[in-house]
Amino acid sequence: MTVTALRAVDRWIGVLVCLLLTLHRRMFDRRGEPGPIRRILFLKLAEQGSTVLAADALNRAIERVGQQNVFFLVFLENRLILDVMNVIPAENVMTLDVRTLVTLARSTLSVLRRLRAVGADATIDLEFFARSSALFGYLSGARYRVGLHSHAGEGPYRGDLLTHRLVYNPYLHTSQLFRLMVDALDLPASLFPALPSRPRELPSSQIQYQPPAQDVEAVRRLICARTHLSDIPPIILVNANSSDLLPLRRWDRSRYVELARRLLDANPEICVVLTGGPGEASEAARLADEVRSTRCFSLAGTTTMSQLLALYSLSKVLVTNDSGPAHFATLTPIDVVTLFGPETPVLFAARTPRNHVLWAGIACSPCVNAYNNRTSACRTNVCMKAITVDEVLETVIGAYARTTANPVQAPPGA
Repeated sequence: MTVTALRAVDRWIGVLVCLLLTLHRRMFDRRGEPGPIRRILFLKLAEQGSTVLAADALNRAIERVGQQNVFFLVFLENRLILDVMNVIPAENVMTLDVRTLVTLARSTLSVLRRLRAVGADATIDLEFFARSSALFGYLSGARYRVGLHSHAGEGPYRGDLLTHRLVYNPYLHTSQLFRLMVDALDLPASLFPALPSRPRELPSSQIQYQPPAQDVEAVRRLICARTHLSDIPPIILVNANSSDLLPLRRWDRSRYVELARRLLDANPEICVVLTGGPGEASEAARLADEVRSTRCFSLAGTTTMSQLLALYSLSKVLVTNDSGPAHFATLTPIDVVTLFGPETPVLFAARTPRNHVLWAGIACSPCVNAYNNRTSACRTNVCMKAITVDEVLETVIGAYARTTANPVQAPPGA
């Protein structure tokens, strides 16, 4: 199913079911008295990048109940980042298959049975006002349910299914918000929406992924086959994101082409490699062809998630818009240049000093937020157009110079 279809299901079916379950809760729900929290379930269905931002919250939950007692529900296509983060036991990750309506229905029934069997005492809903995650949290049977609530109507309706109903604070970084959701379990439900806890200082990413030697070798073979070199040259990666998750975040394809050409002209020793998922492979290949250089090629759709992280570990700089790869890269030593437009780095920037953010900060940006379900009436994304090739080129060259002056140790097998 497409992103548009999933949003339609979440809106039109989700609102109705949230209403019905809210009525059920008020009339019939007689769950037991609050007791000790022994098992915690996290709900983050979409967007793997936000899952990386939840690392601090996950670690706090693990400190509280132990790793074997922390569970996670996610879309099947997004579980890969949890596997490489290696924070939640693989057997504790539950998935929804959303490829078709039929697979969605089947996996929903399977997940609901599994949720009841797990018997989580608390759920942490990391979604920004999605209805589906609120439904799964309520139907899990958990006595404590933490998440965002619309209160006076400032956010989209998702029923009254939470016990600890937080107000969305647009002045907190997402990683801080996620951590506060776990800390909220220490407070009585009657206190909310007040949350008299100081947000934790923003932590840098603590997870350092070590790619398996076989993945490093597989990537080395891919690169050497394309470059006809015996060793890996200095690589600058370009993630010219062309998915349909949030098209307003795209930087113009012609600018990626110009950037690649100018990088190759300025640095005769480097190669520019385009990355992306299988659905972006054809577009990435066309961009590489337009650069017209043997030192520019695409590996989009040719690597697994683990191999992609191995590629990051072997490369110098990644250029990407505000999307998942900016966060995946924090698990590796690579420098990242992230282009922000309809969203703000104040809330969503990857947590690492190696992340170099470019954001025009024009008056209408950010226009996408939790309150509007991350949709916008804008169709021109002038915020992304305001970021020039000159700015990106200068930032990439600076980051490349830094990595050359302070080379990191190559991963095992490189």
